[in-house]
Amino acid sequence: MDSTAEKITELQGYKLHIIETEKYKTNTFVWRMKAPLTKEDVTKRALLPHVLQSSSAKYASTTALRSYLDELYGATLFVDLAKKGEYHVMSVTLEIANEKFLSDPAPLLQKGFELLSEILTNPNATGNSFDKDTVEKEKRVLKSRIQSVFDDKMRYSNVRLLEEMCKGEPYALQVNGEAGEVDTITPENLYEYYQKAFLEDEMDLYVIGDVNEEEVKQLANQLLHFEKRTPKKNQTEKTTDRTEVNEVKEVQDVKQGKLNIGYRTNIVYGDPDYFALQVFNGIFGGFSHSKLFINVREKASLAYYAASRLESHKGLMMVMSGIDLKNYDQAVGIIHEQMDAMKKGDFTDQELEQTKAVIQNQIMETVDTARGLTEILYHNVVAGTTISLDTWMNEMNNVTKEEITAVAEKIQLDTIYFLTGTEAGK
Repeated sequence: MDSTAEKITELQGYKLHIIETEKYKTNTFVWRMKAPLTKEDVTKRALLPHVLQSSSAKYASTTALRSYLDELYGATLFVDLAKKGEYHVMSVTLEIANEKFLSDPAPLLQKGFELLSEILTNPNATGNSFDKDTVEKEKRVLKSRIQSVFDDKMRYSNVRLLEEMCKGEPYALQVNGEAGEVDTITPENLYEYYQKAFLEDEMDLYVIGDVNEEEVKQLANQLLHFEKRTPKKNQTEKTTDRTEVNEVKEVQDVKQGKLNIGYRTNIVYGDPDYFALQVFNGIFGGFSHSKLFINVREKASLAYYAASRLESHKGLMMVMSGIDLKNYDQAVGIIHEQMDAMKKGDFTDQELEQTKAVIQNQIMETVDTARGLTEILYHNVVAGTTISLDTWMNEMNNVTKEEITAVAEKIQLDTIYFLTGTEAGK
């Protein structure tokens, strides 16, 4: 696991994470900015990274910027947004060839830092306003991105489950913001938000590859420095326990029903029983050998798909399944039975060991890519903890049946959401 050893240095306004490894032929920069999810900022925040990656002061069009990336041996630049608990995370990722593997001695690590600095700190703006055409173009794309969630009923039903389940909580907000807010964004107020974000966000830079630690520190110090800050933390209040299950049925013109069930796990990343929760989810619905897949999909033939996943920083577990409209009651009943079986410890040692092995393989596959490795390491930033990958693996491998049933007892059913069709009652 030494290839994932992380060296963290506090620099001006952000933390630098260096992972020196010979595993990759490229060097990867991942810049992450984290702030509490808020209704007033979520849509601007969803737009901002796309405006930044579209062009810059030096590369004033998307074509010019992409041409320069091609010059850098086909470097890739892309942005992403995520919800991690009740935080909104913007990411800018740059992957560039490592000059050690090229005959050309061009200082690509330095050029990578210079380009990242250009994208982040020298945007395509005049005065206190982003370039109008760029903003309008990216607003159109953002509207399409938001609409695409509605068009994809699997994603839509998951979004709707969270909206119903987390009503009044920041986590109910969509990662891409709200369609109705996009037109309120101007080049001026977006630029104002850009300045605010770079002044207040918790910022982290990951540099992963066959690099020299001192050279990376020197380049980072030279090219990226910001105001010192104390990042804002979420003032998360404990969610009130539901006295009864929230059941929501929504009718649309769909042929296949989408049944999504939300549970509160009452466990988050960094808690001592988080590893047992991971194994619980694997046995319950995380994989193709899991109880949901076998019992709901295979044995009863009730679902086109049936699986569960965790939101590690919010303490949620979501079950997702696609079912015929007429099978709602039966499918819900079998899912409840699988949860009861987990609480009773009704699973074999073989299921336990198989699940641990699959999780371990999944983690190893994830850290096989620089981006995946960053994803794993960034959990610590979000949770304010320092769990190493070795610890993660060891703790998970040591999980016992008793710990899993104890975790199961903490899990509470919260919301059942069913997207059903007009023919359901016929």
